[in-house]
Amino acid sequence: MEHIVFLTGHLAQPALQRVLASLPDAPFTWEVRDIGLQVAGLMTADMVRRRVAAPVLSEPEAEGGAPRRADRLLLPGRCRGDVAALEAHYGIPVQRGPEELKDLPAFFNRQAKAVDLSKYRVRIFAEIVDAPRLDVAGIVERARAYAADGADVIDLGGLPATPFPHLEDGVRALKAEGFRVSVDSLDPAELLRGGRAGADYLLSLNADTLWIADEVPSTPVLIPRTPEDEASLAEAIEAMRAKGRPFLADAILDPLPFGLLKSLCRYQRLRDRFPDVEILVGVGNVTELTDADTAGMNALLLGLCEELQASAILTTQVGAHARRAVREADVARRLMHAAHAGRSLAKGFTDELLTVHARRPFPDTPEEIAQNAAGVRDPNFRVQVAGDGIHVYNRDGHRVERDAFALWPGLKLEADGAHAFYMGVELARAEVAWQLGKRYVQDQPLDWGCAVARNRDNLDTWCAPGTTLRKKDGKS
Repeated sequence: MEHIVFLTGHLAQPALQRVLASLPDAPFTWEVRDIGLQVAGLMTADMVRRRVAAPVLSEPEAEGGAPRRADRLLLPGRCRGDVAALEAHYGIPVQRGPEELKDLPAFFNRQAKAVDLSKYRVRIFAEIVDAPRLDVAGIVERARAYAADGADVIDLGGLPATPFPHLEDGVRALKAEGFRVSVDSLDPAELLRGGRAGADYLLSLNADTLWIADEVPSTPVLIPRTPEDEASLAEAIEAMRAKGRPFLADAILDPLPFGLLKSLCRYQRLRDRFPDVEILVGVGNVTELTDADTAGMNALLLGLCEELQASAILTTQVGAHARRAVREADVARRLMHAAHAGRSLAKGFTDELLTVHARRPFPDTPEEIAQNAAGVRDPNFRVQVAGDGIHVYNRDGHRVERDAFALWPGLKLEADGAHAFYMGVELARAEVAWQLGKRYVQDQPLDWGCAVARNRDNLDTWCAPGTTLRKKDGKS
């Protein structure tokens, strides 16, 4: 059985031991080692190398008197430095654990049940709805942003009664950048122009405009004459089958609360009648036209698409509330595909769609925080959040409030502007985390999942000085 040595600091050691002791049927033996520092989060790779001898042997009492070589070394989640160098030094795998030790059970569960989120079924058509009003450079810039968020096809949307003289130039510029392109218009002339310029897809043709497919090689998306006219969609499908041409079919998704359920039933009848047809679903009709956060809607809609075995969606990012719709759809399609393939509920795969609330927002109880606070012997403030509010403590005391302003009098920072500013930022984050039920980690920005684009901290590099520690000339 694998033997894992967990490195930690003095304050976290009792809690880490409790968590590990609570793991049911753990497929490994373990040992917790305090390497001689108060706060585990301040551990660095260099510190580990200096304080932990190689090879890593279990302490005699941990193995009943017979030291055993460790099979793996687990570091605190925020440990900075070169982990690969530690692996080379010790000759065993060295890993960072989760940032919160209470997340260790989930950490080991994910390791035991590795999930591949690189695969997906559904292609994302991301529509540039105002393409006629953008110049070619603007179209390309928007396309790059959509592609970075996960779009597979850039859709150029035409506007009614709005000339699009640079349509061909836009298509060619996108193709030159390596994008797959669709042209979306109610004007047959624009569809023909887009197809002749090299568009990969045309949105959308019905039974009366199938002649366009005979003029250009683009793959058409077929729609009914009207959303309720399912027979005309079947007619268009059979005609394209007879031609031996590829196509996608779209039964038209209606917005809430004006026909969404009926349109979902149309899609299911389409799938039942044509089990092998590629289906496109216009999810933007729901996400864009509903004043509600879009992450949950995209999760639901992409889950339905996975059940339907749809091949593509068409989405938009017009309203400010839908500004991350493409990225959300990308996360949702991967999540739902992994869940469907693994015959598992869509839980425990990724937290990226939990943008407002966390699944486990408060890992420590008030009693556990109080126990940590009792062991602090220095003046540095620690900030934690639990179900009862915001906890701030140092050697001078432990305070709990639900209003960050109520903590100010006890901080005694009137003469230290930089520290006061730092605590203001941290307490504001903590208050938001408590109000919404989000995970708070001191010195880290709140995690808004895929709703906010941010670079993940590179823990292999050393941490730059905090903002309040930098001098005005930029030197620390």
